[in-house]
Order: sequence, then structure tokens, then C-alpha cells
Amino acid sequence: MSSTVAKGDLARMGLLGATACEQAEAVIAQAAAARLETIRVLFVDQHGILRGKTIVASAFRRLFECGIAVPSTLLLKDTAHRTAFPVWSENPEDEVTPMQGASDVLLVPRPESFRILPWSPHSAWIFCHVAFHDGAPVPFGSAHVLARAMDTLSEQGMELVVGLEVEFQIFERVDPSLGHSQSGMPGVPIQTRNLIQGYQYLTETRYGEAEAILDRLRRHAQALGLPVRTVEIEMGPSQFEFTFEHADPLTQADAMVMFRTMVKEVCAAQGLHASFMPKPRQDHAMANGWHIHQSLTVPSSGRNLFMPETAETLTPEASGWMAGLLTHAEAMSVLVAPTVNSYKRYLPFQLAPNRVQWGRDNRGAMLRALMRPGDQGSRVENRAPDSSANPYFALAAQIIAGSEGIAAGRQAPAPTVSPYSDDAQRLPRSLGQALQAFRASDLFRTALGQDVVDYISHLKEVEWARYLDTVSEWEQAEYFNLY
Repeated sequence: MSSTVAKGDLARMGLLGATACEQAEAVIAQAAAARLETIRVLFVDQHGILRGKTIVASAFRRLFECGIAVPSTLLLKDTAHRTAFPVWSENPEDEVTPMQGASDVLLVPRPESFRILPWSPHSAWIFCHVAFHDGAPVPFGSAHVLARAMDTLSEQGMELVVGLEVEFQIFERVDPSLGHSQSGMPGVPIQTRNLIQGYQYLTETRYGEAEAILDRLRRHAQALGLPVRTVEIEMGPSQFEFTFEHADPLTQADAMVMFRTMVKEVCAAQGLHASFMPKPRQDHAMANGWHIHQSLTVPSSGRNLFMPETAETLTPEASGWMAGLLTHAEAMSVLVAPTVNSYKRYLPFQLAPNRVQWGRDNRGAMLRALMRPGDQGSRVENRAPDSSANPYFALAAQIIAGSEGIAAGRQAPAPTVSPYSDDAQRLPRSLGQALQAFRASDLFRTALGQDVVDYISHLKEVEWARYLDTVSEWEQAEYFNLY
């Protein structure tokens, strides 16, 4: 039987190639064999959150033939789920073309991303690219931004290899805050208490206390095809870390989104609350980092360009890549530490960086260099990103900054041994400061395009303005009685 997918609108528009059409037929058959009832058709939004529609299984084939429309305003939401752009304005200067009037965009399925959900086996995920109805990609679509950066690096004869370390908390849910008055944009935070007491870093007894939920999460992650490497008890109360084997950036970005979403959904079904917030406002809570391990390889041979020939030296590629990450650290902060809360994490002596520097196997430095002769796993660990980052944007930022360092012939400065006392440039102390650097960056304007820079900047400026307009508990305590 000839493939109806290959004759569909998406294939005719060039949005599904021959290989994708073959993969589509395979996953359609897989869905039928598994007797799926629903498929969740999703895209990764600007904040790294999955959004989309759920279709019944009988509509799965048509998805590959025609795609599915969703409101374009999903791409225009801030972190409170408010539309941050003036889509109803008649002022031409405010126009968000071609998204005026909350028009539709098209979700184009990625058949290789299809996953049957082990915690909901009657249902499945499939991730999508976002396109306009004429087939043109939405330039600030998450996967499109990363794919462009990867293509640029490939043209330079290099590929990025990425490893993931993801920190997060799991709390017991005490009050889900479901009262009518507790709704809003955003809603009232739910009330929690610790799942385990904490401050027993990597201890066996704490692992034993949390083993049931950690086993459940590990098994589901593995069933999704995510290559889990370790499951760890982190420093803070109810804080955990999963690490994953290395892979290419797009695979790891997908994995990060799948893992975060799976953890939140599975924990919620167990009466628990999982949070990847950078610095939760709970007593004694530790910050959550997302440490991005990265190295460069030659595609034809797989040779690791960061592996030195002699100890205590850097290859030219490693030196240039690190120098690029350091040079553009402030400008890329919006992409790796995207929230107001992210900048509460950059504090000394908290296993998070607060200055722009690198060190040899130093967990206080922004860049931790782990490169030794004969070690095929030689790599650089960027400790500035946090677990709230959109992984597609964050990994694109590594490529853009690192490859510029190599192309410009930059050299890494001397390493630090005292990362919290050196007289080095500080990482941004606020989202506002990070935004200024991002907007002023010629590199990111060129690599991403002015429209993407303006789009991300506007979203974050709206978020930052809402924060500045809010009277904090600190201000109330500090001034209400005094004055």
C-alpha cells in the first residue's frame, strides 16, 4: 500500500522528507499495535514547557498528512501564561505579524520523537516543529533555534557532544491551593513539606528513604529511552540529581524536556510536587543547577578535540571554546538562566559560580575543565545554567559562544583556584542586567537574528517589569514598621 503520509500536505510542502514519512508509517503501526487511545501532540515553547493538543488514535495518520493548528499566542506567553505581545493592537508599530489576532500556527510532527508513556500506557507523546501555514519555520521555535546553531557548527567541521546533570526537588504536597481565590496568572504556590530531611549528601540511608519514587522515575526515564547514568542524593533537603550519558545537542534537549515533564507528571500522580525552580523559597532549600558537560568531536573520526596530549595543557579548540564561553557569559545568561529567580543562585560557596572564570576540576568556577591525556571523556562543564532553562536555547548558546571563541582565535585565561575570591568579572546579579548584555550582543544578534533577539528580550522584559512592579515580602518587613 502506498503511503498516504508521503502524499499529504506536509510532504508536498517539504516539511516531511522521505525518511520522516517512512518513520511516520512505522510509528502509526506502533501506535495501532499498542492500542493507544490518545496521542499528545506537543511543541516546546519559549520557556522549555511542553504545550499542544491531545488527539484520539484514529486521527494520528492525519496528523502526519496535514499537521495540526494551534493558536500562535502559545508562542507569545510569559511565565505567568499571559500573552506578552499586543496581538490586538491596531498600531502598526505594535504589530506582531504574522501572529496578529491570535492566528494559528502549524505543528509539524517529528516521528523520531514518538514515545509511548510508561506511566500512561494508553497514551503517547510526539514532539513537533512549529511552522507558519505557508511552511516557513517560526524563527524563534525552540528546536529551530538549536538546529540552526548545530548546522553552523557542522559547517565548521565539528560536532558538539553533551552530557546532562539535572538537579531538582521532590516535596510532599500538603495543600494543592485549588481554592477559587488561589487561581490566577500565576496561581498561588502550592504548599509542601520535605520528602526527606536532607543535608546528607550522597548518603545511602537517604537514598533508601527515597528509593521508591526514585526507582519509579528511573524506570520511566529508561522506558522513554533516556540513557540514565546515575541517580543521586543531592546536598539539600529533598534534592536529587539524575545524570545521563552523552549525546548530540538535539537528543539531549529533547531528553531534558522529556525528563522534566515526566518527573512532574509522575510525582503529581503520587501526591508529590517536583520542582526544577533554580532557588526555591523554602527554609534551607539548595539551588538547582543544570550542569552542561560539553566537548567537540570531528564527525569523520570521532576524535575528541578537547583531549590534550600532555597534562595541564589545553588544546587550541578547548582553549578557544572556553574563551568564547567566558567572553560571552554575560550575554548568554538570559538563555541559560532565564528567570528572575535564576540570579538568586549565583552566590559564593554554594557549589554555584558567581564569577566568569574557569578552573581545573573546580566546582566553584563557572567552567570546570575535566581534560586529561588519554581520556576520551575530556570535556568542559558549564555550571552557570540552571534547571529552568529552555534546553534548546541553552545548548544553542553554548555552540554560538564557544564556536566564536575558536573562530576568533581566543585563548582561555589562566585558571582559578579560588573562584569566590578572585578579582574576576561577576556573572549578572539580576535578569535585568542579563537582558542588557543580551540585547547589546552583536554575536547573538548575528547568530540568532534580530527578530529572535527582540522576541526573547521582549518576553523577558515583560517578566522583569512585573517583578519590579511587585512589592516583595522583604520590602514589607524592612520598611513597613520603620517608616
